[in-house]
Amino acid sequence: IAVSAPKGLMVPVIRNAESMSFDQIEKEIIRLATKARDGKLSIEEMTGGTFTITNGGIFGSMLSTPIINAPQSAILGMHNIVQRPMAVNGEVKILPIMYVALSYDHRIIDGRESVSFLVRVKELLEDPTRLLLGV
Repeated sequence: IAVSAPKGLMVPVIRNAESMSFDQIEKEIIRLATKARDGKLSIEEMTGGTFTITNGGIFGSMLSTPIINAPQSAILGMHNIVQRPMAVNGEVKILPIMYVALSYDHRIIDGRESVSFLVRVKELLEDPTRLLLGV
């Protein structure tokens, strides 16, 4: 995860996230973000990551292209949620919209898989119950 800290951007690593519950991940994010802001992260807590998630939206970012934190394989940038006009079934509706951007190392990740990943992220953000139910 990317954390804005007084001494600059810090990128602590959540280890074994794939085997954690949402509650455990949330607690680990809070723990690591607090340590990052307090300047108390260890080297071990900042090395070994493979994928970063950053949220410029908390600072009002509408869209950007995040840069991969080497030697990681990719970074997902999330941006602020704003009300925008969207066409839905032939009608214009005002809906909450958030742009996301994925930067990835094409030597490791094929473009088709990265687009499939983004589509899945979109589906899950639009209907979070799918994520919670594993659908």
